[in-house]
Amino acid sequence: MRKKNKNIWIWLQNDKLVKAILCIDDGTLKIYDENDNLILRRTGLSKLQVKQIENTIIKYGAKKLSEHAEPFKFL
Repeated sequence: MRKKNKNIWIWLQNDKLVKAILCIDDGTLKIYDENDNLILRRTGLSKLQVKQIENTIIKYGAKKLSEHAEPFKFL
């Protein structure tokens, strides 16, 4: 089984923690609030669209986490 290219991003928006999980291989985006409630899910995205979304998230000041990072290590 092949390892999927997943990126996990976190940032503060309106004084609330937001987490996004983007999978370039699957073309999916999932955004969660600070209580891990799913806010938004998009599927069928092209690789270009996923990269554009990542660039937009970076503009919000997001930090990229590795898949093995401990929760809230960035704080």
